[in-house]
Order: sequence, then C-alpha cells, then structure tokens
Amino acid sequence: MRKLGFTLVAALTFSVSVFANGANDTIKVTEKWDGAINKAKLTQYLKLSSQQHEEVANICDYFQEQMKVANNSKKDSDQKIRNAVYGNLKLMKGTLTEKQYSDYLRLMAMTLRNKGIDIEK
Repeated sequence: MRKLGFTLVAALTFSVSVFANGANDTIKVTEKWDGAINKAKLTQYLKLSSQQHEEVANICDYFQEQMKVANNSKKDSDQKIRNAVYGNLKLMKGTLTEKQYSDYLRLMAMTLRNKGIDIEK
C-alpha cells in the first residue's frame, strides 16, 4: 500500500513539473518597458518641491514618449533605449539636487535591471 502511495505521489509530482515547464514557454520573460514612472510616488520618494515636481513630471512624460519610440523601432532599438535613458538622466541631473539625483540614479538602475534592460553595452 505504501509503495502505491509513493508511486502515485511521484507520478503526480512529475506531471505537475512537466506542466509547469511547458507553461513557462508561452510566457514572455521580459516585456518591453514603456518607461512609465509613477510621478506621485517619485515625488514622495525624492521629496520634491512643487517646482521640481512639475519639471520632473515633464521629464518623465518625455522619457515615456522616447521609450515608446525606441520600443517600436525596428532598427537600432537598443541604441534608442540607451539614448532615452541617458537623456532622462541628463535632464534629471539639471533639475534635482545632488542627493535627490543620487537616489534617482539608484532607483533607475534598479528599475532597469529588474526590467532586463542593459544600457552599458
């Protein structure tokens, strides 16, 4: 009776693992990030002034537009993404204080890594 139970558990485990491996084949591991940034949370995290908030919101909107163009591009998509990211960082550096920019840079690096985007090629 025990052998039958173990055999049944082993067969069930094997079938579940085979099914789970097949499910991963249909799911995209990395989807293209459209550059959307939650401006309210970013304002709260960086403790932005009202003037900085407006400028950062405009920069985020511009960055999102550039990322959409880069993702939809059939040619040089990686280069366009890299340009969009570096352009965003340059604009943010002119708007934020040194401490805020340092925090933003860390946050952006983590986000890019989590989205599977490598800009250091």
